[in-house]
Amino acid sequence: MASIKPLIKNFIKHPLTTPSRIIRFFNDMKKYNAMNTRPEFHASLGKIYPFIMEWDGSAGDLGFYFWQDLWGSRKIFSTKPSEHYDIGSRVDGFVAHVLTFMPVTLIDIRPLSQKVENLRFIQADATNLDGIADNSIISLSSLCAVEHFGLGRYGDPVNPESCFDALKSMQRVLAHGGHLYISVPIGDKNGTAFNGCRIFTPETIADTLNELVLEDFAVINKTKYIDHIDFKSFHDMKPGIDYGASVGGLFEFVKE
Repeated sequence: MASIKPLIKNFIKHPLTTPSRIIRFFNDMKKYNAMNTRPEFHASLGKIYPFIMEWDGSAGDLGFYFWQDLWGSRKIFSTKPSEHYDIGSRVDGFVAHVLTFMPVTLIDIRPLSQKVENLRFIQADATNLDGIADNSIISLSSLCAVEHFGLGRYGDPVNPESCFDALKSMQRVLAHGGHLYISVPIGDKNGTAFNGCRIFTPETIADTLNELVLEDFAVINKTKYIDHIDFKSFHDMKPGIDYGASVGGLFEFVKE
């Protein structure tokens, strides 16, 4: 029976705890049917879709992407730019957040299959941002994207310098007085886990964007969000280098 497969998968994944959970599942199903007065909503064995590992879970995952997307969208909402551009951030996360209060122009090397109201999409290589004039974008973001550029993971050309070329291009097109929001995995040294991502020291990002002023810096250490800290405080945390990308740096730069 195809519908029993999720239950079997749970049993294999959690062999010590699953038997009691299976018993609870079927007891709950029996109780539900005994209480149900609507025949069309009867629970039958042929239509089960069991979830047996969520009874003692949390209300939600306040992990890396939650804090990152909240940080970025709040920043943009507070500055109220006339327009906003994004490069490669998650459409089903950060971009969707920003779309709730203003239009967004999204640039990505990958195609976007659907049209979304107030979302202008440009399929292009963000390492050079050809066709975009110098000092022309007042608000620009790239969250959890730059660390992947040039590794070939998303069909882009392999090029060790692509991430740095992209940062320089963002610096070039940012308008005077404009804000740039960057998020990347960070550690106490630079490194590459091919072809997953790179890890950067905070200094590497700041040194690459040497024509911009660092306005704010925050850190997501696994699930803990730490706002308004400096690079020294970050290194004092002894983060090491985590290729699971669970330590992230959130950078707000301004072109003065």
